[in-house]
Amino acid sequence: MASHSPQFPASAYLGNTSLIQPSLGSRLYEDNNGCILFGQPPEVLKGLLLHGINNFDTMVLPDVKEKGGSLTNSLEFPLYFFLFVSKGLEKGRRMNLVGEEADISHALRLLRITLLGPTPAELDKWGTEAALRSEWLAASEELALKDKAGNKIPIEGFFNLIPFKKGTVKVGSQTINHIASDVFEVVSGKSVTRIDLNEDMSVDPPYQVTPDYIPGGLVKMGIEVLGGASGFTPNEPCTGLALCYNGEYMLIDTIPFLDQHLFARGISKNQVAAVFLTHLHDDHSALFPLMLMPHRVDLITTREIFEMVIEKIACGIGWSLDIIAEHFKLIEVRPGETLNYYGLSIETHVTIHSIPTIGATFATINKGIRRDICVIGDNHSMDAAREMTKRGLVRESTVNNLERLYSERFSLLVADGGAGAIHGDPADAIKSASDRVVFVHVDELANEFNTTFSLATSGKRYTILEGDPAIYTSQINHYLTEWLGRPFPNRWMRSLLSEEEIRRYNADDVILVQDASTRGYVYLVLTGYCDVVRHDGMRLHTLAQLQAGDILGEMAVITGSGTRNASVIARTPVTLCVFAEETFKSFIFTEGFQEKLLKQWSLRPAIARQPQFAAFTSTVFEKMSRIANSRLLAPGEHMTLEADDWCLLSGGQANFNNELMTRDADYGARPFAEPAPGVVSSNEGCSLLLFKLDDVLQLCLATPQLNYYLRKLRMQEQDGKTAWALGVVPIN
Repeated sequence: MASHSPQFPASAYLGNTSLIQPSLGSRLYEDNNGCILFGQPPEVLKGLLLHGINNFDTMVLPDVKEKGGSLTNSLEFPLYFFLFVSKGLEKGRRMNLVGEEADISHALRLLRITLLGPTPAELDKWGTEAALRSEWLAASEELALKDKAGNKIPIEGFFNLIPFKKGTVKVGSQTINHIASDVFEVVSGKSVTRIDLNEDMSVDPPYQVTPDYIPGGLVKMGIEVLGGASGFTPNEPCTGLALCYNGEYMLIDTIPFLDQHLFARGISKNQVAAVFLTHLHDDHSALFPLMLMPHRVDLITTREIFEMVIEKIACGIGWSLDIIAEHFKLIEVRPGETLNYYGLSIETHVTIHSIPTIGATFATINKGIRRDICVIGDNHSMDAAREMTKRGLVRESTVNNLERLYSERFSLLVADGGAGAIHGDPADAIKSASDRVVFVHVDELANEFNTTFSLATSGKRYTILEGDPAIYTSQINHYLTEWLGRPFPNRWMRSLLSEEEIRRYNADDVILVQDASTRGYVYLVLTGYCDVVRHDGMRLHTLAQLQAGDILGEMAVITGSGTRNASVIARTPVTLCVFAEETFKSFIFTEGFQEKLLKQWSLRPAIARQPQFAAFTSTVFEKMSRIANSRLLAPGEHMTLEADDWCLLSGGQANFNNELMTRDADYGARPFAEPAPGVVSSNEGCSLLLFKLDDVLQLCLATPQLNYYLRKLRMQEQDGKTAWALGVVPIN
């Protein structure tokens, strides 16, 4: 999860050509005939700026759409680079967009939605209220880029579209050959240069992500800053906040490299219950990591933004909209109305931006006193907003409400101070009565503001209501219920909590020591990540990565071994709840869970060893172990798979319908694929993992990570020709 510096040389000069790695997942080829950017991972613009690049002419879309939780075709900010840094359009040039025909169509539709916003027909389809519809369309038209005649430039007007024909395109005097998946060759004069994006096994931020080492503790209400910069700030992450409410996290927007930034703050994905999404721009809505969550998160936003984001992700990975929507649960909000979200009041408002954008005030009552955090959201400067009102483009009620938000008292006001064409002015909040005012999208405050306001930078925390020991009780109840797979009995919960102790560990602290005595404790991880490691006398092996919700030391309780079979090391700041081993053991034995848990523990390692499941988290292994069964076949024994049996070989040798079985294949009722019925015949003995298909499909709907990776496996097997593959799409 930690950020790494690019491994490719900063500049490799090959005769009259050079090859630069702006960031992992991309290459910039340059010769006298032009510059070509291969691959567009998130924040690649920042990598270009850090390398001092000021121009490129061509973008080549990658074949592999995602790596390590990040999309590799994030075109929005590379286009901004061409428009505002290279001044390409101003100089009469268009960006060359090279790729497969379907991929080009996906890219154009995605950019149309992200940069120009929805069409009138789309807003009508989604039932947008008439006055809001008019305002959104007028603001989009006003803030869109125009040609010299004052007409809005359509997305295709920025590009020369150059699809591969039989694996080859010609761009000026350069020829680009598509050799294999993510392997290209540039022929320019007598020079031939090979570009292989497969050399990068992962994608990480182009800047250093500084992790926390000291545990902070959960609060009743507060903000943790994942990032506060703009998409043009080269050495800082984009703007994203984590709102902690009663110990549970709601993300306010999802920034690029979300997993890495959560890891750096010691927030596990199991701790994230919801996302409040303000709008679709790439620096705020890198939502793909949510498709890899071990549980479905609530996506709190308007119907319009939800529909747009589903289509954005669909175009990003090339999957149909209905399948993308399976991975999310919409909690719809309407501007001007208040949502009560489990005791947290969320009052949504609209802002003035180039596409539909919202902000919100998050409030709670504590001991009779209202505490609130107002997040304005991306917003035009108020001077410009008033001018748009005078011209009839923006409703007066919208501007009046924004002025109210800038002047009222809040416990914390988070405002857009980015200036520029579509962002706010710090002066807008100069009369704010709020206890604290914090700006995002700002690199440095001017002198007249820096003694009044502060900047939201990665790692800062703004606590509104401190936590107390009682805040962990609901977390413990939730995680133990998830672990058990059913509501945890109340009387046993009270017994466990009567003796519980909260402990905090720094990053890299050793929590449990291999071969040491159990000392009568069982541990529940409440926050952060830790690794389970074992030393075999010569080398250290990482056996698993655990996170909030996982239990440590429960195996010793059941087996009665009395010693730890592995060490556990905190990889981020970690908070644990410590239970008495005897009480925990009494619960398991008295309630008759011993056999069930022993079965799950025996299945978890077998599930984790399957190559199909290599990317799954410990939480997903736990869920799968509840629905799995194992079967041992003696040498020469046969087993006919039932119509709903999904089967994987976990050990030994066997044939399936007289063909040798392999561990990277699956058999029988295969999820999201044609069934492969038949007979398993053991050779010298084998072990099988068996799942009922209906159980797997039901678990997929509740577990985005399982849903995504099984579907991705089918896409790879069928060379992208699945029922949910997205073909060529129209721009509008």
